[in-house]
Amino acid sequence: FTIVPGRVFGALPQTLFQLKNLRFLAISRNFISGTLPANLGEIRSLRTLDLSFNQLTGEIPRSIGTITELSNVILCHNRLTGTVPVFPYRSLNRLDLKHNNLTGHLIPDSLPPSLQYLSLSWNRLNGPVFRLLSRLNQLNYLDLSLNQFTGTIPTRIFSFPIVNLQLQRNLFTGPVLPAAQVAIPTVDLSYNRLSGPISPMFSTVQNLYLNNNHFTGEVPNSLVDRLLAANIQILYLQHNFLTGIEINPTAEIPLSSSLCLQYNCMVPPIQTLCPEKAGNQKTRPTEQCGEWRG
Repeated sequence: FTIVPGRVFGALPQTLFQLKNLRFLAISRNFISGTLPANLGEIRSLRTLDLSFNQLTGEIPRSIGTITELSNVILCHNRLTGTVPVFPYRSLNRLDLKHNNLTGHLIPDSLPPSLQYLSLSWNRLNGPVFRLLSRLNQLNYLDLSLNQFTGTIPTRIFSFPIVNLQLQRNLFTGPVLPAAQVAIPTVDLSYNRLSGPISPMFSTVQNLYLNNNHFTGEVPNSLVDRLLAANIQILYLQHNFLTGIEINPTAEIPLSSSLCLQYNCMVPPIQTLCPEKAGNQKTRPTEQCGEWRG
């Protein structure tokens, strides 16, 4: 059951959810308003639910988690509130709830290990996700950005078959120490409260965003070497508490690469073009650096 985008207004009719044999329901990019009906779970054969890019409000019915064959849930870009439901069945592969007004914690066992695509960005979700993420080892896409998640990032996540890991703009804390070389092409951990040294295991990442955290110590030489060899395209380290980097002041950054070092506890030995929002201050004030040197 698919409807052409931009033609549907108003609330979803209750009769729609009496179609017990419906397997595919896609009415994305329309002007559907109102709430999702509580009897959504009565469509026992439903496998794909796509109501994205509409104007839906209210909570996601708990009954959605009782649909045993449900594989794809795409409710992004609405105005949904409340918490993320529990999906206990291993049929679920894709869950996209980004750009809503969801709140609350994620229950550790709320999502099945069969999940391959998870996007919860642009909500107001909070609390730790360590236990939840540690068991979702089939993920190939993960975006938890722009929420209020707390606690540490599980080391295991850096070995998942992910192409783009987006954990930026949360409240994650603690060190980040992958057990092996990270094979994820893009890793964005910016705008958190992460601390400790920068791991050399990140030297195999092509686009690495570690800016606006509390990282300390020196930049690993392996990152510098791969940057100068044009193996790293983006290395953003600005707005941390880093104390040094071994790089020749006359070194030329490859045209295909970007490096930003400003506003750390050191004078950048090389002048590079930084994003405009990094500001104009090259070095962090000394009084801010003392408490982070220990």
